[in-house]
Amino acid sequence: MMPTKDFLGFGLGLRPPHYEDIINDPTGPAARVDWFEILSENYLVPGGKPIYYLDRIRERYPLVMHGVSLSIGSVDPLDQDYLKDLKNLAERVQPEWISDHLCWTGFQGVNSHDLLPLPYTEESLAHVIDRVKTVQDFLGRQILLENPSSYVGFTDSSIPEYDFLAEIATRADCHILLDVNNIYVSAFNHEFDAQDYLAAIPVDRVRQIHLAGHSFEDTHIIDTHDREVIDPVWNLYANALRLFGPVPTMIERDADIPPLADLVNELDHARTVADATLAEAA
Repeated sequence: MMPTKDFLGFGLGLRPPHYEDIINDPTGPAARVDWFEILSENYLVPGGKPIYYLDRIRERYPLVMHGVSLSIGSVDPLDQDYLKDLKNLAERVQPEWISDHLCWTGFQGVNSHDLLPLPYTEESLAHVIDRVKTVQDFLGRQILLENPSSYVGFTDSSIPEYDFLAEIATRADCHILLDVNNIYVSAFNHEFDAQDYLAAIPVDRVRQIHLAGHSFEDTHIIDTHDREVIDPVWNLYANALRLFGPVPTMIERDADIPPLADLVNELDHARTVADATLAEAA
């Protein structure tokens, strides 16, 4: 039930515009990528071009699976067809781990295709813990839950998000995908201290880190994944490494996707930050 503790290094989200570069130029920029994270929903069909490319890339790189449809916080029953497809994909890919988000995405069978925030209450906590255990039993492995970015909250919430997430990880015996950009976004939007968030997370539960860019609006920040990581997020990443040590790290880019070489250059900066921070802490 334990994901590998081996340090995978630094990865990227696998995106279709980069398929050919990864396969046809293995000694180019792709050679500086240690692993790729796939969006699970893009590969749940049994055949076609996505699976063709996935199989070829899997021959060369470790992969992890990252989903957006588990809807772990919904009051709808868990989608058994989705879980079966997810398990079948995992058997094909043999991922280092599987992750999804601490959120809900649908109600009464309708998928909103949005990562919606939960009320952070004792009732909600018990509900999510039970569902995580059920999912892990079905998949036969621990999963990782990612902290969300959010723009509104519930007036009934009585538990800080970071304590809510930490309690789930401990009581459901799952792990955490720590999205440093999401912490920065939500801290700005909800006016809490991002350092308090980091300090509340159990060190032994963090198995992966996400980095990404975002968009500033007049009164809030939106997690858009359409630009480079900004300096304050890099600084927060360094603080996370001081607490959690070396954690496999990747950069997400889902819109305005640049050439692979540009993303790899940004990934190299993550390496530089990590090397300097961990050397300083040694």
